[in-house]
Amino acid sequence: MTLSYGLGRAVGMAVLRKTLHLNEDAVDRAVRWFRRLGGWLLAFGYFVPGVRHVTAILAGSAPIEYSRFAWFAYAGGVLWCGVFLGLGYYAGDRWQTLVPAAKSHLPIVVLMIAGGLALYLIARRRSVR
Repeated sequence: MTLSYGLGRAVGMAVLRKTLHLNEDAVDRAVRWFRRLGGWLLAFGYFVPGVRHVTAILAGSAPIEYSRFAWFAYAGGVLWCGVFLGLGYYAGDRWQTLVPAAKSHLPIVVLMIAGGLALYLIARRRSVR
């Protein structure tokens, strides 16, 4: 993650603009959005394969201060390790019987998380006004 952040700092937003063919308005909106929510993307990006390094590159390019990056990225890393170590410890040899149950409940869990996030964002938007 730290190397990806450093890569983002080294290449900067100009290279990303050229590579992704983005206009200034789109880049400015993305930077503002990432500065507001990027920490959480860094923390929970660990759980989505391939996303963790992309978010770190974007954080370096945005530029997000290293201390803010480190706080969210390393906290997310600890959380990710804890979740999978805990799953391994508690599921143990029963993991093959637990996977089908987890898959069948996954849509419900995703909807509950999305609904909770939507309610939070609505409440936050109303409190800002």
